[in-house]
Amino acid sequence: MRILFSSTPQHGHLLPQLPLARAFRERGDEVAVLTSAGFGPLLEAEGLTLLAAGPEIPVLLAEAARLAGVDDPTAPDPAVAAELFAGARIDLTADEAVAAAREFRPDLIVAEATDYVGPLVAATLDVPYARLAFGPLIPAQFTDVFDAVAERRYKERGLTVPAAAWYLDPCPALLRAPDWTPPQGRLPLRPEAHRGAETRRRTAGATPAGDGVRPRVLLSFGTHFATPAALRPVIDALAGHADLVVTLGLTGIAADYGDGLDHVEFIAFTPLAELLDGIDVVVTHGGAGTTMGTLSRGVPMVVVPQGADQFLQAGAVAGSRTGVAVMPPAGAQAVAEAVAEVLGSAEYRDNACRAARQIEAMPSPGEVADQLAAAVG
Repeated sequence: MRILFSSTPQHGHLLPQLPLARAFRERGDEVAVLTSAGFGPLLEAEGLTLLAAGPEIPVLLAEAARLAGVDDPTAPDPAVAAELFAGARIDLTADEAVAAAREFRPDLIVAEATDYVGPLVAATLDVPYARLAFGPLIPAQFTDVFDAVAERRYKERGLTVPAAAWYLDPCPALLRAPDWTPPQGRLPLRPEAHRGAETRRRTAGATPAGDGVRPRVLLSFGTHFATPAALRPVIDALAGHADLVVTLGLTGIAADYGDGLDHVEFIAFTPLAELLDGIDVVVTHGGAGTTMGTLSRGVPMVVVPQGADQFLQAGAVAGSRTGVAVMPPAGAQAVAEAVAEVLGSAEYRDNACRAARQIEAMPSPGEVADQLAAAVG
């Protein structure tokens, strides 16, 4: 079979797709990924084919801001988000994407939750597609705005937005909203902490706690939000209470964060699976991949959402008591207090371990790949 994955050109959107892409590749299927050219080295290391289409995210953000009529594309604005994912990306990517996919001739398209180019390709080529979610189900009041923008773009091309044949759901039961109902075509899919091409998968409960002298805290705001302005106040608030491991994002260096930080262990971009051993609590922006990956290893969290769907993850973590959410405009001291709360109560780690057991019981990427292949025929 020929399987095409489609993703917005951001690490947080692409990385959660890799376990299923690997599973199809290991079955012997031909697998390609439709995204921007900047992800070529990552996909080459994975042994996956890149179908390069569309510009990188800074260009898309600038065009989204222009379409929405705002000056700052980085400001949290629903109109900019809708134009980014469902407007600008279709405008600047769709033609290249359709041409590349037509040549690849996919039997199945897997599109991440906020990708509207993959479904457009599926509608154009009359190919079934599966929607791969990142975490908890995104409420309709958010997706309806995106859908409305996408529908106009599809209509201009004589298309309608197709319904996904399958909804691939990585969210454990513990994190579901109280009013959750199964989406049409739901298939549970076990999430994993992102690992490099050579990193072996770890199972639930495999993460040891710290040595008991001082707690060990991982501070990770992903690839986009790990700015000195966001992290330095939190580092200062936590430094006297824990051993800190701080991720730098894609391009940062330790010197960016100022002086007097010899006691902090800074880490360049590293797969999450390689960072969780010995960690007592993760302080994170709440990206879905980080959230699901951390819980897959039974580690509790403090979630400090910065934008987008991170508020959804923060609410799910707080509601499940797998961690604490610190909502803006609360500052660094509130984060330190939340870390102390998580470390001071076994309830949070117990619930995180409960979530890890639920995740481990979900069908593996290999099992889901087999199920989808059998359904497509």
